[in-house]
Amino acid sequence: MDTIAPLWLWIFFVCAVLAALFVDFVVLSKQGAHSVSVKEAINWSLIWVALSLAFNGLFWFAVYQDHGAALANTKSMEFLTGYLIEKSLAVDNIFVFLMIFTYFAVPPAFQKRVLMIGIIGAIVLRTVMILVGAWLISQFHWVLYLFGAFLVLTGIKMWWAAGKEPDLESNPALKLLRKVMPVGKNFDGEKFFTIENGKTLATPLFLVICLVGLTDVIFAVDSIPAIFAITMDPFIVLTSNIFAILGLRAMYFLLAAVAAKFHLLSYGLAVVLVFIGTKMLLIDVVKIPVLLSLGAVVAILAVTMVWSLKTAPKIEHEASDVPSN
Repeated sequence: MDTIAPLWLWIFFVCAVLAALFVDFVVLSKQGAHSVSVKEAINWSLIWVALSLAFNGLFWFAVYQDHGAALANTKSMEFLTGYLIEKSLAVDNIFVFLMIFTYFAVPPAFQKRVLMIGIIGAIVLRTVMILVGAWLISQFHWVLYLFGAFLVLTGIKMWWAAGKEPDLESNPALKLLRKVMPVGKNFDGEKFFTIENGKTLATPLFLVICLVGLTDVIFAVDSIPAIFAITMDPFIVLTSNIFAILGLRAMYFLLAAVAAKFHLLSYGLAVVLVFIGTKMLLIDVVKIPVLLSLGAVVAILAVTMVWSLKTAPKIEHEASDVPSN
């Protein structure tokens, strides 16, 4: 698995991620449960985006020192394109989190722990899957065609399902969990298990954690092949993925307040997946420049978001605050 990144940049990346997790999970958690305004959610989202762009600048400098400006420009553009794709797909992930929290009526004070565990699980899972995927591609080139076909089919399925109300009650994973373990009716603080009438029962929060974990797996399977269509460098694939999900909590609270206004976003994401999948299928026939890929993704998402805002259903009383940690 060849990578253009020097060893010191790998070390810096690991330290940066650990520091970011410490700030997000330890320092900010001391604030306790409170309502986060849209302004605060926007500010934190901008901070995470700024850190990601700053890292990309450092990556450009590292490549520039060893290989010159031309290659540095190309590689930093690959990071930016991958970051945008993964950030966009994370939006759909957040909408599913919101649906799960709403279905189980998870109290705002408990959502903090669920999101923390979900983000850590996503980081570990994606790291493993990216390294395995990079190794498979380096050994078996035809795996790219499987990834491409999978993305095209996923995009078509996403388009077909867009706009339809998901039925969580009929979710096979939820049904299986309820069959294999007794579940209590009430929350017991942030506990995953509780004792009722002398019996140990799982709390609804444990079911939420399991469904969030399953969501992480599903979206990792969808998103990781997408970025391999942009670059084969495992460093770029990994770092763009991780930076895209580091600010997941802040983005969740922001999108929870404006979810109804972007009701067409799933259609845009479906088109992006089909485009990326097609690009991967044609990788040995047509070489689509990274800048063109970036422009296409930006254009698709921009059109979708603008059209969503123009056709968004009017809500008489819009909440300016959303629950947070």
